Amino acid sequence: MPRKPGCYLFKNCYNNIIYIGKAKNLFSRIKSYFYLKNHNSKTSNLIQEICDVEYIITHNEVEAFILEANLIKKHIPKYNFKLLDDKNYAYIEITNEKHPRLKISYYKKFLKN
Repeated sequence: MPRKPGCYLFKNCYNNIIYIGKAKNLFSRIKSYFYLKNHNSKTSNLIQEICDVEYIITHNEVEAFILEANLIKKHIPKYNFKLLDDKNYAYIEITNEKHPRLKISYYKKFLKN
């Protein structure tokens, strides 16, 4: 498993995609599902269904974010609730810092300028 940004796809034993996620570090993120013990019930149920993991490497986190959203819309995995709810759009925000950064946000911020 690479330590690079990208998207991961969890599949069940019927080869159906049940969850799609993104990560800055695919190795660390995927490992966290299987080695951490304090999961909520949704995550625990997800982990019990996983039979296979696939991944797609991207150049950066923003590219992974866009790919994740597109894959979720295409495959409609049963454990991806947030991006399937059309009321919760994700936004790309540019920070107002000396060296602006791109951030992912789930709510709008309007500038008064």
